[in-house]
Amino acid sequence: MSIFGRSTFSSAGYAAFRPSYPPVLFSRILSFHNANRAATASGGTLLDLGCGHGLIARALAPSFDSVIALDPSPGMVEQAKKLTSEHKIVVRQGKAEDLSFLPDKSVDCVVAGQAAHWFDYSKAWPELARVVKQGGTLAFWGYKDHVIVGHPETTPIYDRFVYGSSEPVPGVESMARFWELPGRDILRDSYRAIALPKQDWNSETRIAWDPDRASKDINDAPEEALWQRKTLKLGELEGYVRTFSAFHGWQSAHPERKSRAEGGDGDIVDLMFEEVVATVPEWKARGDAWREVEVDVVWGTVILMARRSQQ
Repeated sequence: MSIFGRSTFSSAGYAAFRPSYPPVLFSRILSFHNANRAATASGGTLLDLGCGHGLIARALAPSFDSVIALDPSPGMVEQAKKLTSEHKIVVRQGKAEDLSFLPDKSVDCVVAGQAAHWFDYSKAWPELARVVKQGGTLAFWGYKDHVIVGHPETTPIYDRFVYGSSEPVPGVESMARFWELPGRDILRDSYRAIALPKQDWNSETRIAWDPDRASKDINDAPEEALWQRKTLKLGELEGYVRTFSAFHGWQSAHPERKSRAEGGDGDIVDLMFEEVVATVPEWKARGDAWREVEVDVVWGTVILMARRSQQ
């Protein structure tokens, strides 16, 4: 079972600290969806796969007549229902691999935000080909490793604690072995492993920026790929890192390493941010108030879009 589906995973914490998506991302997806559609075409039905707490379903609902939000995690489904009041949105538990509750050619647009790297495509592709209408669209997107703009010295620290093959601090294991694979690798590789069946989909469009593959300088990134950029307090960035599935796996494996908030000597995230803060004199000078420091954070991103073939 995925860590997100475990009863110990905090769906509320995930909702509180995960970055939201900007209007420019949704505008790009809707622009692709609406291209070549008849001016009189209705909004139709949106299918949101791996909906999490329902953020995408709520954001795109005004553009569709009905929305079906699907997630395999009971906790996520419960959180989405709590946060969603629009009557046109139906939230239910389920997977991309089993859409048997949907009639043939009943979906106009299918989306998956930060979820497409978990699908079993041997089952998901046939289901999507069945339920998406001719001319309908698909949009999968995700974001991955972040960098703090203007502070490249912090990136190696992040890499060492999150992906390092050796101990980032003597006696402390990194998060590396706790990532759920191959999902994380597929995301970090910008969905290159997700191959659209050519007989079912056309007009494939991919927009990606890979800060882990080349320069961390955002000037090297195409503007259309820089949609996941936020001004955050360092404390909020710390909270985001604590939503990592790998962190929750690390926590389960090392229950003796209590966070300082719990009265312990510090878990891996405490130790990571201790080093991050110490690297920048201005942050270190803030003492215990370092969590209030605001930083510009940008993530590597990928968008994959396609149109259902006319058959």
